[in-house]
Amino acid sequence: MRYLPLTPDDRTAMLAAIGVTSIDDLFVDVPRAARRDGFVDLPRVMGELEVERALKALAGKNTAAGDVPFFCGAGAYRHHVPATVDHIIQRSEFLTSYTPYQPEIAQGTLQYLYEFQTQVANLTGMEVANASLYDGSTATAEGVLMATRVTRRNKAVFSGGVHPHYVRASETVVHAVGVETVSLPAAIDAEAAVIDAIDRDTACVVVQTPNVFGTATDVTKIAEAAKAAGALLIVVVTEAVSMGLLKSPGEMGADIVAAEGQSIGNALNYGGPYVGLFACKQSLIRQMPGRLCGETVDADGERGFVLTLSTREQHIRRDKATSNICTNSGLCCLAFSIHMSLLGETGLRKLALLNHEKALATRDALAAIPGVEILTPRFFNEFAVRLPRPAAEVVEALGNHRILAGVPYSRLAPGVGPNGERWDDVLLIAATETTLDADIQILAKSLTKVLGA
Repeated sequence: MRYLPLTPDDRTAMLAAIGVTSIDDLFVDVPRAARRDGFVDLPRVMGELEVERALKALAGKNTAAGDVPFFCGAGAYRHHVPATVDHIIQRSEFLTSYTPYQPEIAQGTLQYLYEFQTQVANLTGMEVANASLYDGSTATAEGVLMATRVTRRNKAVFSGGVHPHYVRASETVVHAVGVETVSLPAAIDAEAAVIDAIDRDTACVVVQTPNVFGTATDVTKIAEAAKAAGALLIVVVTEAVSMGLLKSPGEMGADIVAAEGQSIGNALNYGGPYVGLFACKQSLIRQMPGRLCGETVDADGERGFVLTLSTREQHIRRDKATSNICTNSGLCCLAFSIHMSLLGETGLRKLALLNHEKALATRDALAAIPGVEILTPRFFNEFAVRLPRPAAEVVEALGNHRILAGVPYSRLAPGVGPNGERWDDVLLIAATETTLDADIQILAKSLTKVLGA
């Protein structure tokens, strides 16, 4: 059955109510250069078999991450996802209603959300976690908005190590409600520089560890400085597996943690969906965005689960809610929770250690190549190198050798920095448990050849 609730007269009345005459008027703010005139260059009509063949041919042009030596990271990481994860997420216990407002018929969903929150709180070292947000970047934006509500201040300071896409996503969200942002120049190892930028108007400082260049930092001193100034510390983590080896954000004094959980249980997907992890101190829970699941007992005294503190949410408080987010990344956080359960604490630590060992081996192999400079002083599974040629050119050349060699930093932050600095020659390289010793040897050998070293 088609769902067409509106008549032409209904549409006309709705447009008139908001003061426009046509649907096109709603898109006048989209730059003309970004608009398309006419149809997309595709056949107007094709049969199903023809479409299937055409799409397979298009897909065949891709080079999948698992088919070649793969060293890309920069916020999305290739990890092994056991087949058990995909099997369990399809079990009937989890096929309860997507939106669990009625706990009596949604215990399966509510229980795994509760387990997920517990795992995230333990992983981040925080007192409370929500049932997930869309991804790490929008979780960061929500953290900034939360900090402005808590402190009643209006400025956020981003360190030069925060992933540029996270900064841009946050700016897009928070500028719309008038929050000021200050982004420090990109820096390999200068998370602590945010301390000098804190003033009495600062609601929060946002740092990332390991940062976008891979540098791992103990942010305890930053937390102390933020607290002394009445500001909050938001710690961003783009590689969740790193928390299996490094000191947790909570141990370092974070007030809010915003992280990307894709690395655990979720495969690389072009454009997502991914899963945002969000955790904070208990004292801030009333200002936490998103869905929150709690444990309770029913009329018979049996253990059960419910959504709790829902008066923070949009479906009750409308524009006065803590956030316009009134959902969570349900399937992705289920996959995260199952993978975490399979790993356990010991398994996660072993996985994290294996990642670090692979990255060390990759670093050592590349450091021996003339002209290659290792930039990141201490890292988990990713580091930056400076090449004697533009990194994008090198990556393209290695791609012709069927090697996906990493992510040029210039791809994340094109152009020239505020102080005239250029990062065209910097390449971000990640290694995980999926990296074979043979992959490292192939990368080193081919990079040597491409550089003419």
